[in-house]
Amino acid sequence: MPELPEVEVVRRGLERWISGRTVADAHVLHPRAIRRHLAGADDFAARLRGVRVDAARRRGKYLWLPVGAESALLAHLGMSGQLLVQQGRVPDEKHLRVRITFDDVAAGELRFVDQRTFGGLSLHPVGADGLPEVIAHIARDPMDPEFDEDAFHAALRRRTTTIKRALLDQALISGVGNIYADEALWRGGLHYERPTAALTRRRTAELVTHIREVMTEALAVGGTSFDSLYVNVNGRSGYFERSLDVYGREGEPCRRCGNPVRRRPWMNRSSYFCPRCQRPPA
Repeated sequence: MPELPEVEVVRRGLERWISGRTVADAHVLHPRAIRRHLAGADDFAARLRGVRVDAARRRGKYLWLPVGAESALLAHLGMSGQLLVQQGRVPDEKHLRVRITFDDVAAGELRFVDQRTFGGLSLHPVGADGLPEVIAHIARDPMDPEFDEDAFHAALRRRTTTIKRALLDQALISGVGNIYADEALWRGGLHYERPTAALTRRRTAELVTHIREVMTEALAVGGTSFDSLYVNVNGRSGYFERSLDVYGREGEPCRRCGNPVRRRPWMNRSSYFCPRCQRPPA
């Protein structure tokens, strides 16, 4: 699943290419792609025609385009969703699900492509802060200037859980997924099963700093792409997987101590860690 850096790369591309454009038409080529828009394909297309698209916004892994004064086009990328800006006569992608055209031909088309059809687009009302009401429960992410570290630490101390579970709780801190959680925990020397109630304020601050560092580095190279499904709006892959310290490196030497990196099954995923640098809790 794409995490904050990958979604932010897409957001920046959308902001550059289609911000301020007016929708000419929308065509739904596969109904599953708008299944979260309960009113159906005809309503989806009708509500988009003639509306102005404002600068793309993001909270954590959630991306949306403000369309009109009271609505947002929310994009859920899922495992394989792509938002592509195509200009000129570019052949349709094999898994093209939704096509949005603009009154300015120079803007090209916005295409939603999704091989596995787990993602989708939907229209939702927004609150006073411009946040789609359907994701109002999502916490701010660590890259947000208004992210409250003290409140985050207090929430961690109140929880009876472990640190990696907490990092993946989007109602507590958004944008962090499996990859960047493992990377930040390695940098902080924290085992993924460390109880959150045992964290000091200093350790929490260090962990948040490491999350910001790893995400900033990933953003600089376009995010992490393990296959061709994770791309920016121009179809290009990111390269941060070449710089990962533990994730996906089972059996390879830890970059800090040289001990082999280990992988353990974890909540239908995997956790990668160094058994020497990240000692399990007693």
